[in-house]
Amino acid sequence: MNGPPSKSAGKPASSAYARQALLPEGFRDQLAPMAEHEASLVRSLMDCFQSYGYDRVAPPVVEYEASLLVGAGATRANSMFRVMDPDTQNMMAVRADMTVQLSRLAATRLSEVARPLRLSYSGNVLRTKGSQLRPTRQFIQAGIELIGSTSLEAEFEVIKVAVESLVATGIKSLSLDLTVAPLVSFLCDKHNIADQQRTAVIEALNDKDSGALATITPAAKTDFDQLLVAAGPARDALVVLRSLELAGSAGQLIARLGRLVEMLEAQMPALPVTIDPCESHGFEYKSGIGFGIFAKGNQSELGRGGRYLVVHPDGHSEEATGFSVYLDSLLDALPALQKPEKLFLPTGTSDKEAASLRCEGWRTIQDLTEGVDPSKEARRLGCSHILLNGIVKPV
Repeated sequence: MNGPPSKSAGKPASSAYARQALLPEGFRDQLAPMAEHEASLVRSLMDCFQSYGYDRVAPPVVEYEASLLVGAGATRANSMFRVMDPDTQNMMAVRADMTVQLSRLAATRLSEVARPLRLSYSGNVLRTKGSQLRPTRQFIQAGIELIGSTSLEAEFEVIKVAVESLVATGIKSLSLDLTVAPLVSFLCDKHNIADQQRTAVIEALNDKDSGALATITPAAKTDFDQLLVAAGPARDALVVLRSLELAGSAGQLIARLGRLVEMLEAQMPALPVTIDPCESHGFEYKSGIGFGIFAKGNQSELGRGGRYLVVHPDGHSEEATGFSVYLDSLLDALPALQKPEKLFLPTGTSDKEAASLRCEGWRTIQDLTEGVDPSKEARRLGCSHILLNGIVKPV
């Protein structure tokens, strides 16, 4: 005979529901007001991007794995969640970075659009593992890509838009750190450093560890030690880099870096600029100048970008420069959002009056319960103000 459930019968269900509230490590529910703050930052960034003519695109969260491993995507291979497509039995992957998707669009569906091509984007990315600086595994990435221009003005424009967009969100005291990841490879080629020794040199430079360079030839160590010495304010760094008197691609890269610094000094004089010729972590796929943007008091960079190559299906490539910002880092660098003011509207408030108040910028909470004390109900619902006799008053 079926009867009403006992009190004890409800406990397992309650326990199961509590377990549903648990999320995998590195994932979280974004609640108010943080979710609203994040959304407002995305709007601010995108408004700035679009004001410079960057058209917004929205690629899918999941693509075939092969598409996401082209070019720069190869560096994210170990970061991607994978799933089998039940229709085609092909392996799919969840994007860990959106830059490679913009490259795919530029090389395929937008291949015939006039260059330079300006694209902007925002969306969630997922990664299999967090890092010490970024423990979360899902976060919003926003950015721009300027594709099809080889000019130095392309780097300058992307840096300018990146800085202006961050300033528009409320960030102050920004600084710019320029990198030249290919320079280390050029010097390794010059001194015939390859394979494991090449990897060891790159790691030593990233770690700023001169002692770890002891196994290479004296001539090579002298050059790489100069790179370590060069890291610092842009003007001082350029003096050291130019003293290397490098020829070919390495010399051209340093000359281009010098011209970019001159442009930044002339047109963005308030922006502190440093150069780190040893840094390559996260810049492995860059084909030229890269950059990171920092805010005073923040250890991790707010965003990064630089020049890279977009590879087309027929094998030819075109140059591009991009910038990405991660919203979790941006939120950490900004003061907490103040709790929004909400206006309680007692029963009987006309639709016309309520609409007028919303037009003035109020967030209204309509009373849905008859016969309650409006002031008590306003406090219970967390409202800061109440409409009494046509007048807005603090609760």
